[in-house]
Amino acid sequence: MAERQAYLNGQWIDDRALSIPVGDPGFAMGITITERLRTFGGRVWRQPEHVRRLRRSAEIVGIDVAVADEIDAAITEFLRRHEPQRAAATIDGVEDDWAVVAFATPGVGGEPTRCVHGFPLEFHHWAHQYDAGVSLWTSAHRQTPENCWPAELKCRSRMHYYLADQEARRREPGARALLLDQDGYVGEASTANVVIYNGGEGIVSPRMDKVLPGVSVAVLRELAEAEGVPFTERDLTPAEFRAADEAWLSSTSICLMPVVRCDGASIGAGKPGPMYARMLSAWDRTVGLDVAGQARGRATISR
Repeated sequence: MAERQAYLNGQWIDDRALSIPVGDPGFAMGITITERLRTFGGRVWRQPEHVRRLRRSAEIVGIDVAVADEIDAAITEFLRRHEPQRAAATIDGVEDDWAVVAFATPGVGGEPTRCVHGFPLEFHHWAHQYDAGVSLWTSAHRQTPENCWPAELKCRSRMHYYLADQEARRREPGARALLLDQDGYVGEASTANVVIYNGGEGIVSPRMDKVLPGVSVAVLRELAEAEGVPFTERDLTPAEFRAADEAWLSSTSICLMPVVRCDGASIGAGKPGPMYARMLSAWDRTVGLDVAGQARGRATISR
């Protein structure tokens, strides 16, 4: 199989040679704007939305916004170069799909570092959770406040996520963290948006002006509107989260995942609920494949 390639500062190189200088602010200070995309059937999902958010992150950090256009073109070229590898990995009719990671830093010497790289999605890490669900624990570590950096900035400065997940896993192996905002309302999970569903209200999301506006949660809003399911944003207390009929995670790689426990107590029936199944089916139709089925199939192939 051909080796993977990566785009770095205008050149295509062997992925194994990918590196940045230790003096780059992206390494030395964590000043890195980033987007993680994925493919469905070999096509990048919602590339314009991801690039638009990257451009906004560049504006916030003060990196030349032209890097967004360069990275946009590099993402398209990355897929063209690696499509034969992805297609060749189809086994027993189960297609493979890839993660595509783009990032930029202020760089060294006044020129931003620009990079695009990728790899086959590691479905075996989460495939079982479409059926088993996810357990969350409310963390003592909170989201960064607005006066540190805007919630809309997608960056690699994620120490709070790391510490929060460590805390959650000490409480329960395999659990993830639920972070509150500075006012004590539900914010987001580590690297994922969270929402709840109640029969009397519909889908409820934390306010988008207080969390990273995820591309996938925007897709969920579109699907809800198409299905006639109300979707609202408001401050959400931890008690309301725990008392919800259903709760879900949403992010690019997993799409939509059920949360079945929070702080050791069951959410709803303690298993994926009927509205979750309905919305995941709508997601399947939108992307043109069985999201959970693909993950299970690829996980079995990995094993």
